[in-house]
Amino acid sequence: MLRLRRPTDRSSAAQEAPSVTAAVAQFAVAGLIALAVFLAGSLFVLRDLGRSEALRDARQFAVLTGQGIVEPEVRAGLLAGDRVAAQRIDRIVQERVLGERIVRIKIWTRDGRIVYSDEPRLIGSVYRLDASKLDVLRTGRTRAELSNLAGPENRFERGLGDLYEVYLPIRTPDGTPLLFETYQRGSSVTSTGRRIWLPFAGLLLVCLVLLWLVQVPLAWRLADRLRRSQLERETLLIRTVEASADERRRIAADLHDGVVQDLAGISYSLSAAAEGTDPAPPAPLRTTLQDAATGTRHAMRRLRSLLVEIHPPNLRAAGLEAALEDLLSPLPGRGIATNLSVGDALQLSDETELLFYRAAGEAIRNVERHARATELSVRVARERGVARLEIVDNGVGFTEAGREQRRTAGHVGLSLLEELAARMHGTLEVQSALGGGTSFVLEVPYT
Repeated sequence: MLRLRRPTDRSSAAQEAPSVTAAVAQFAVAGLIALAVFLAGSLFVLRDLGRSEALRDARQFAVLTGQGIVEPEVRAGLLAGDRVAAQRIDRIVQERVLGERIVRIKIWTRDGRIVYSDEPRLIGSVYRLDASKLDVLRTGRTRAELSNLAGPENRFERGLGDLYEVYLPIRTPDGTPLLFETYQRGSSVTSTGRRIWLPFAGLLLVCLVLLWLVQVPLAWRLADRLRRSQLERETLLIRTVEASADERRRIAADLHDGVVQDLAGISYSLSAAAEGTDPAPPAPLRTTLQDAATGTRHAMRRLRSLLVEIHPPNLRAAGLEAALEDLLSPLPGRGIATNLSVGDALQLSDETELLFYRAAGEAIRNVERHARATELSVRVARERGVARLEIVDNGVGFTEAGREQRRTAGHVGLSLLEELAARMHGTLEVQSALGGGTSFVLEVPYT
């Protein structure tokens, strides 16, 4: 099936401007949506990277605190519950560790006993260490995670908001491993991550907005150039059609006033010579003259049929129906039964009538030359606010490849009709299948 459905180009720049504005507006809106989606995805990635960097910073801060500040002050007596050893660490923690960022410190033995905390009520308590904490003691790696404050060992931290726990191993002077744990405020970690990713997000937003602002005028220029190209194409098409109509009219007038009149004179002269009585021509010569006169009249009729195809006088004088009857009149003599139906009180514009006549002429000529059809129906009607020309035959049909081959060979009549239909806001639809005939439907707005 061949199908074409497209809007017509406008006939003036003033009419085209809104369509260009709409196209550029659609482009701009689509660009904003794409920008917003890309920015949202980028912000998600940047925020995740910022959080990862903030946790990395929290681990580094905990290492600096645990191994750089607290570990050198740890004494062996701390494991035995020596108060002096605990007070030594508490003084360092209170003066140099606790603050806006770190709100709690705990030091654990491998068996889960808290040997030091800035919350003295926790010292000496025993809680089972989970696998992640034991893994820190085994591997020596630092670990950071959002704290789950539901456990009993965290009962004194529940009023402090979101906290991040950071674990790392430290050692006593004799090499005994201890688990050093800091609790850092979630707001501090979040603000650190925000300071990392926000500058990149701002730079990314500025770059994307600048890119969008650059593309909009470029899109406007491109759309305006396409509009002007369409207008030039439409103007060229109109001039081509008008020149073709003028040339058809001139050729038809020249043939009618020249060759047809000459043939008519020759026909009358031959008939008069054949019927002459003074002196009467011999019988063989009379027969020859009569045959020549008959042949001349037959040539005149064929020439008049060609004149009707070239320039239809009935289209303006008698209307579309009479012009279509003229187009169909030669077909019955070639074995093609025809049927014509034109809606009553159908009032079409001159432009629509001319388009329908040309489309019908192209379709009927194709049927006559290629379809090998025995039936052809032509119907013109008004349906759902459109004027509709429908031509159906029962011929052999054709394929897209066949049509493309004819187009390559220079048969562009159907392509020209498609352009004319599009110029009038219309559609042209051709459906065909091998052995299934052809349906030709042209629709334009009823005016």
